[in-house]
Amino acid sequence: MRNDHSGEFSQELKLLLALLEMEEGAVLTFEHWELMQDADWHEFIALARHHRVFPTVNRKLQELRPIRVPAFVMGMFQRDYYRNTIQMLALSGEMELLASQFLNKDIRVLFLKGPVIAADLYGDVSLRTSCDLDILVPMDRLEAAEAYLLSLGYVKDEYITSVLNDWKWRHHHMTYMHPQKGIKVEVHWRLNPAPSKEPSFEELWSRRRQSALISRPIYYLGREDLFLFLVSHGARHGWSRLRWLLDIKQLMNQKLNWPKLILLLRKHQLLHIGGQALCLAAKLLAAPLREEMRPILASRKAEWLAEDTLFYVQRMVNLHSPPVPKDVERYHRQYLLALMTTRQKLLFFASILHPLAEDTKTLPLPAKLHFLYFPLRPILWASRKICSRSSEKKREASA
Repeated sequence: MRNDHSGEFSQELKLLLALLEMEEGAVLTFEHWELMQDADWHEFIALARHHRVFPTVNRKLQELRPIRVPAFVMGMFQRDYYRNTIQMLALSGEMELLASQFLNKDIRVLFLKGPVIAADLYGDVSLRTSCDLDILVPMDRLEAAEAYLLSLGYVKDEYITSVLNDWKWRHHHMTYMHPQKGIKVEVHWRLNPAPSKEPSFEELWSRRRQSALISRPIYYLGREDLFLFLVSHGARHGWSRLRWLLDIKQLMNQKLNWPKLILLLRKHQLLHIGGQALCLAAKLLAAPLREEMRPILASRKAEWLAEDTLFYVQRMVNLHSPPVPKDVERYHRQYLLALMTTRQKLLFFASILHPLAEDTKTLPLPAKLHFLYFPLRPILWASRKICSRSSEKKREASA
């Protein structure tokens, strides 16, 4: 996996990166003009949309007005920008409603992403995309949060199946959709799924910030906790969208308490993942690396992990829309293992022995006998594999 894929970047991807790395007030260079020459603009638009960076690209193009960019491209980005602005304003209104009502219900809520992050990192909610609202609540208030959302007309996506309450650590959020408003809310009880190590809700709450976006109190993560959350989230998804990396670049430009952040990353075994994010931000978006970041960048593993993620960027991989191509799926499994520390790998392999919902379908047992799924799991797993291979052979034979 230790291959540098940046040399395989298309002309359109290189142009996109060149625009994203430009600081405010910068002018177009010869490199920009050269990349615009004979660019496939439809491909360029597709890339900007895939990476969710079209608001930033639109702003730069509107400021620079380069003559080599066709009018239809400028118009397309403007339309995307307006649609996103409407979406973000709708999310902002719903965020205000939820924040005030959760407060009335005595449910503490931390907003993880969405409009608060857009306002904090970019100074304008229209300059970042969000398709939903992510909130974090204490585990003991999860049922109360769900009951309130259901009372507002939200419908729960019942995609989580569980045996012996394994949902508490296998998963980290539940999804709710409002059919009339078209707004999705993800309610988290953890920042990331197991086997990650992370701060408790009480720790995060003690370091919370209050958003200045509206007059009502809306709380979100402290800067160092936000960095920790964003790098762990981006790494888990292979940094397959440049928007997540652009967030890191914006956050690096803020007044982070680097000694405090380094302690947090070390405590939660995320130093190599923090280093991966800094390496990528510098390599792809020309984010400046400073002396105070050196302890995060000291590990060679951070550099290797950064190289591994170029696979996703170069191929425009979408991990959110199944089915994922088999070669990407295999690569991603290896990559996720590479992210883990030795302790996390041990916990991960131990979790494989825990019963799954598939086991209850293979051999239904009454709830009081569910403990038998532990010794039976290897047998049930082997049985499913044999049946699957047999079905594949039959399909091949009939074809």
